[in-house]
Amino acid sequence: MTLNQHIVLETENKIRIDKLLSNLVSESRSQVQSWITNELVLVNGEIIKPNYKCQTADEIRWTIPEPEPLNIKPENIPLRIVYEDSDLLVVNKPKGMVVHPSAGHQNGTLVNALLYHCDDLSGINGVERPGIVHRIDKDTSGLLVVAKSDLAHTNLSEQMATKDIERKYEAVVHGVIEHETGLIDAPIGRDKNDRQKMGVVDSGKPAVTHFRVIRRFENFTHVECQLETGRTHQIRVHMKYIDFPIVGDPKYGRRKTLETNGQVLHAKSLGFKHPRTNEWLFFEEEAPAYFKELLSQMEKMY
Repeated sequence: MTLNQHIVLETENKIRIDKLLSNLVSESRSQVQSWITNELVLVNGEIIKPNYKCQTADEIRWTIPEPEPLNIKPENIPLRIVYEDSDLLVVNKPKGMVVHPSAGHQNGTLVNALLYHCDDLSGINGVERPGIVHRIDKDTSGLLVVAKSDLAHTNLSEQMATKDIERKYEAVVHGVIEHETGLIDAPIGRDKNDRQKMGVVDSGKPAVTHFRVIRRFENFTHVECQLETGRTHQIRVHMKYIDFPIVGDPKYGRRKTLETNGQVLHAKSLGFKHPRTNEWLFFEEEAPAYFKELLSQMEKMY
């Protein structure tokens, strides 16, 4: 258990306790509400309800329970391995697969499959995310590199930080983009109104996305996006920011969209220097069948 304290500022007067605390600790309001329900949050030494409105100079004390350790088991899940050697492997993750276990997804993840496939994953990210250098969202398909040694993990992370890893995606977005190419330079951080979302905020971290049009349809555009940075949900947030949200995106997309079971986004190519040999490696994978079928349907419709 970790004990924390905060004195309510004048600017925070009359803000609901669950909203204020979720902003302070970067947790969802539902998570904070569960702490309050379990009497882990006190205001001026008193138990309160989630809808309590804070008053200036209130003393908030809260205890964050230690997370329950995950029991991650190897699972015999088929993997599409594009490349593998003693230092790393590159996989083509299918749509619908979570990258690493969490409280809501302890089984069926890429990490579960990797632990079954090989014993020698790097331990830099701990037992919950062995070998994971970068992630792609559950409903995003495509390429990612996994480190099998700590040397590879450290080197690949450095390449990521210095923007030396090349990552390109393709997506279908709502609307018709008139210009051929574009650059989105807008900082990304937690959405102040919804801690489950990311958004373009002044206090966010720098984020840059390049895009080019592959093909236009009557109401949609097929685009290629290249990441210069790697913020959470970056492409999804940036395309929404310029009012061309990704088709099927349940978090950032439009309510009226096509039935796709998640965002139409595919990590199509990945390039980096091999951490041991310094050789440039480049991999490219075609979009999955559902993506191609969608494009085919759009071509017939429009």
